[in-house]
Parts: sequence; structure tokens; C-alpha cells
Amino acid sequence: MTTVYDRRTAPAVTPAAPRSPAGAVLALLWAGAAAVVALWWADTGSVVGTAGWLTGAGRIAGLLCGYACAVLVGLMARVPLLERRVGSDRVARWHAMAGRYTICLLVAHVVLILLGYAAQDRASLWHETVTVVMDYPEMLKATAGTVILFAVGITSARAARRRLSYEFWYYVHLLTYAAVFLAFGHQLALGNDFNGHAVATAVWYALYLGVAALVLWFRILAPVRLNLRHRLRVESVHREAPGVYSVVMRGRRLDEMGAEAGQFFRWRFLGEGMGWTSTPYSLSAPPRQDLLRITVKALGGHSAAVSLLRPGTRVWAEGPYGSMTADRQTSAKSLLIAAGVGITPMRALFETLPGDVTLLYRARTSEDLALGGELEAIARWRGAKVLYALNGPDGRRPNLTAQSLRSTFPGLAAYDVYICGPHGFARDLYEELRAAGVPDRRIHHESFEF
Repeated sequence: MTTVYDRRTAPAVTPAAPRSPAGAVLALLWAGAAAVVALWWADTGSVVGTAGWLTGAGRIAGLLCGYACAVLVGLMARVPLLERRVGSDRVARWHAMAGRYTICLLVAHVVLILLGYAAQDRASLWHETVTVVMDYPEMLKATAGTVILFAVGITSARAARRRLSYEFWYYVHLLTYAAVFLAFGHQLALGNDFNGHAVATAVWYALYLGVAALVLWFRILAPVRLNLRHRLRVESVHREAPGVYSVVMRGRRLDEMGAEAGQFFRWRFLGEGMGWTSTPYSLSAPPRQDLLRITVKALGGHSAAVSLLRPGTRVWAEGPYGSMTADRQTSAKSLLIAAGVGITPMRALFETLPGDVTLLYRARTSEDLALGGELEAIARWRGAKVLYALNGPDGRRPNLTAQSLRSTFPGLAAYDVYICGPHGFARDLYEELRAAGVPDRRIHHESFEF
């Protein structure tokens, strides 16, 4: 699936990259949190005694937890503005951080409210807990939602993630929707800041209904529309390197999907026992009118099964996602650095990225160089360079240090640098690039450590 790149059409000057809305989005989210605290402040008179302080702190934590739940779900909605302009990896990090805030606020809310009520009623903590759960309106559902959120938080912890399959984590994570739904009722039924406050209640409903609308549209209706329209099926499967396979998919009017080189989709392969899992894989070639291609390395159960796909298998795709595209380019010179299967989006960018482009491909041995023949052909067509960083005969890895990068690429600080590879590799390389003088705004990377 190689397309000849005509370097005569590549512009010599690259326009400035569009400004990321990340700062504005974060400012809006924190402004929402400030408004929630202001709601408590406006509705609260003087706070007296230990019970009053405990209950007041519990109310603040509860309000912020309710707001954080809405933010948490909103960040899961895969809104194109966030996924393509901010970047899927950054949104994923925001979601993970919001999850930690939510769990901490939930713990604080539960503990402080129960302690405050127990102090107010002069009852034991156990008696007060049973009374609240069993006798207060909407509290049985809220308790179930709390248990689910704790389960999601535990399975999302880094130590647990290492021991759990992606499929198990994914489906437990989806229970967040059920948890938020179960807990919503008690926020209005027991929240003093909403009782008798029509405007605050209307705003809270608008917040949750707006987030629900985003999820309904972008996670359900938009993917259904995309797949009914384009009807993807597996065309063929090809071995590229040991444990690495390319899957070519055919569909209708694929150029209308709006996909760009460097982006990825979330894929389900139906009818092969793989339809229960949605997994992100990058396009490994620029999209064509009737064909898409991904290249996958067998790193787990789902990716290993890709090699067994049969022609004609129906494909369910969601996307495109990702912001590591030509839109990020700010310079006429670009350096693409790939490690392992990270070559997949870089191969697509290597063909299409305008200007003077060099690709540095890190692999253990020459046998592990997936798509190497295509890279060499593209380099000849467009007059670009391909360099390889392979292990030595003794297995020693080449050092990609700030000094070696500067000596290999004179004027490196003026390059745009695109990185794709394992998380540790990308992290270390980022530090070396910064030490080499490359500005942060010119280092472009997306991680698939979801």
C-alpha cells in the first residue's frame, strides 16, 4: 500500500501550527471548580463547632466530587476538539488525574460527612453510617455507585494495571458511567446547596445532561454513523517483521473520514472473537479513498490475534484520533524518531510531512525493521534520509544522547521532532532533546499508555 510522494508538491515553508486549546480548556475546568466552591460559600452561613466544620468540609468535598465526576465522564467522551487539537495522550492524562481527584474527594466526602453527622447526633460512627445508608433518600444507590467508583480506582492504579489484562480493565472502567448515574440522585436529594435553589439545580442538570449528550453522540452515534457509511472489512494481512503484521482494510469513501497521517483509530474486529475489545492502532500508511492500513506488533492477546484475521472480516472503527500530525509542524525541517512498532505513524508521516524530513529508526536488529523497504523507497522518491540505530554485535544499545543527537543533526534546535515508541524510550529521548536545546513546543509525542 505504498503511494509515491512527489516532493515537487511539498511546500518549502511550513505555516505556523495552530495554537492548542489545552490552556483554555484547563482554565475553564478550574473555573468550574471555583464556581462550585462559590456555590457552597454563598449558601453557607457561619460554621460553628466541630460538627459544623466537619459537615461543611464534607459538603465542599461532595460538591467538588460531583463536579469531578462530570469532568471525568466528559474527558472520556472522545470529543474531537480535545482528541485532535489537545491530543489523546494529554486528554488521557487529564482523565487519569481527574480520576485520582475524584476518588480522593469521594473518600473525604464520605468520611467527613459521617464524622460530622455522628458528632452532631452524638452517635457512634458505625450507627451513623448504617442510618445514613439505610434511611436517607437515594443513599442505597449512591452507596452502590461509591463501591463501583472505588473498584474502578483500584483497577486503574498503576500496580494493578500491570497485573490486569487490558480487556478486564477496559470493561471495569466502563462501569464509571453506571457509578455516576447511581450517585447523581443523592446529590440533589441531600445536597443543601440545591434544595430550594432552582438556578443551582438547573445548572447541575445542564452540566450532567451536557456531558451525557457528548458521550451519546461521540461514543455511540458518531461511530455508528461512521461504520454504516464506510463499511470496513479486512482486505489482507501481511507479515512485516518477526511478530509484526500489517492489516489492510477496504471500505467506501474513506477519504471522507478526515483521517490524517500520524493519527489512529480504535479498532474492533468482528466475528473473530475480538469484537469485545476496542484497541488503538495507528495508521501505518496515509489513508486512501478505499484503503486503510495498520501495522501491529504482538504484545498481548488482542494484538497477537491480529495475524489470524481472515479477509472479509468486518471491522468497527472509532476515530480518527490524535494530534501528532502535520498541523503541529512549525519548521521546514523535521526529524522523526521511532522505536519498535512506533514506526507505524512515523511511516505515514514520513511519506506526507512537507519540507526537509529525516527519519531515525531505533530497533534491536535489522530483522526487526518493519516496513524498512517502504521507508527506503519513500526516501528515494522525496529525497529524504533514513537512519538506523541498531544494537551492536554484543547487544549493546546505541546511546541517543543530547551530544550524539546534536552532532548527527546540526541545527537540531530548529527542527520539529516527532517521537513514537515505548513510554520509557520516549521519556528519556524527550529529556535528551530538551538538553540538546530543542524547545518543548517543537517536540511532538503521543503515548498509547492508556
